[in-house]
Amino acid sequence: MCRLLFILGIVVLAVAWMGPLPRLAGEAFWAHMTMHVAVVAAAAPCLALAIAGGRFDPVDRLPWLFSPIPASLVELAIVWAWHAPSLHHAARGGAWGLAAEQAMFLTVAVWVWLSSFGGDALQGSHRAAAGVFALLLTSMHMTLLGALLAMSPRPLFHPTHGGLDPLSDLHLGGAIMLLVGGTSYLIGGLWLTALILRRRRSADRLPAKEGAL
Repeated sequence: MCRLLFILGIVVLAVAWMGPLPRLAGEAFWAHMTMHVAVVAAAAPCLALAIAGGRFDPVDRLPWLFSPIPASLVELAIVWAWHAPSLHHAARGGAWGLAAEQAMFLTVAVWVWLSSFGGDALQGSHRAAAGVFALLLTSMHMTLLGALLAMSPRPLFHPTHGGLDPLSDLHLGGAIMLLVGGTSYLIGGLWLTALILRRRRSADRLPAKEGAL
């Protein structure tokens, strides 16, 4: 399963970075946003979950570096910063800007997912709870960003030439962030919650069985 997840993550990155999206992203905001959510909401969780709990998992060796809540706050700052007009135009206007943006998106997203699921996340209640909070916080801020873009009354970026008028292009990109970006992290938070509850139920049943013996 880990190998399959890792391969899937690499495939998603290849499609996002080597397919038509980078070219289209210079012309259409929705294509740029599709690249964004493909990286942070699909590739990053696949790669992080493939690493979590395995021999390449760095969380147990560097627990101070993989604290879920600080990781989620850094991702919030980076994601919102790259959607400010100046940085956004730098990413869409040149290869180096786009490469820097996408590399930062991938790094912080893997950091959040790995901090939440890696190491002893399911062993200690405090770390697990922090992971749930971090994923839900990320879901909320991505949902908020998507909603602000999808409901903006005017274009926020330079006019584009992707077949849509600038405002419709902005609204479509915001809807992609809202529906895909926020949902992915929400599912991650709910899934981690379910794993925690299942483990606790198993731990509660074990003493009862031992007492019966």
